[in-house]
Amino acid sequence: MMQAGIFTGYFPYGLKETAQKIRALDFNTVQLDLHFRDIDLSAGQITKDKAKTVRDTFRDHNLPICCVSGYTNIIHPDLGERERRVGYLKEIIRNARHFGTPYVISETGTYNTESDWVHHPKNKTEEGFEECRKVIADLAQTAYDHGAVFLLETYVNNVVGSVEETVRMFAQIDHPGLGLLMDPTNYFETHNIDRMDQILNQVFDTLTDKIKIAHAKDVKRSGGGQVGKARRHRRRGRAGEPHLPRRRRDRAAGARPRFAELRPLSQAAGRKASEHPGHHRASFGRRRAPCQEIPRRKIPRQRTVMARFGYETREEEKC
Repeated sequence: MMQAGIFTGYFPYGLKETAQKIRALDFNTVQLDLHFRDIDLSAGQITKDKAKTVRDTFRDHNLPICCVSGYTNIIHPDLGERERRVGYLKEIIRNARHFGTPYVISETGTYNTESDWVHHPKNKTEEGFEECRKVIADLAQTAYDHGAVFLLETYVNNVVGSVEETVRMFAQIDHPGLGLLMDPTNYFETHNIDRMDQILNQVFDTLTDKIKIAHAKDVKRSGGGQVGKARRHRRRGRAGEPHLPRRRRDRAAGARPRFAELRPLSQAAGRKASEHPGHHRASFGRRRAPCQEIPRRKIPRQRTVMARFGYETREEEKC
């Protein structure tokens, strides 16, 4: 059965009130963001008892936690900052089972010092890829040692930002402690946004057996009319490049949050994801930058097994 869920971070309340509001919207699972007004789950503050309190609160509202957000820059160029961030991510991983799920998610990071979501030239070098691989291998082993699974999420501006790079990373780290958080829109840039069917088929043909949880949301080229263009593109990216719609103003005004599908996937290809609102709330409070056109690392094409699958598209609301 398909389970529809939402990020808890979209609800800026205490623990119980967050669970009540999500349940009232008829969701039946959540991706856990570690931010609540009445419980401290910051670095060094996660305990077994706190984790079980969070787990049981959501379970009492028929909202099992399907995965935990650990989003951070795992390859931050400042080694001290990297150690701090990866240390907190490992703390989350060690406690994942106490939260009621084996799955903890992060993207692969960037060597950019200004933002976790902005491209840097080193991201597409062999040196950058190898450094990232070592960090991910360590996270996978940490997860395995604690009965968990670290889920890599591909994102275009990060080290692992394409189908080919994702396939390569899994080929080099064939480990039971590593899985994939599938977010199809994170694979699109200016050069491939018009080949959605081809890219989506490639993702599912090559990576189906690695997918544990799925996200979905809208993506299309930015652009449009001249009215409000400057403000619009400060928020969503430059004209002609992919952007993802944000719903923060709607949520602040009390509108119903958009749906996000967060669900375990079977080994079979051909499953369908729903939608998920806006950008992730990063563990360290940063926001993503708009997708950028970036150079691709040349990687030999992997052999694939053909499969069919379905997906939904929706027309984005107008600003």
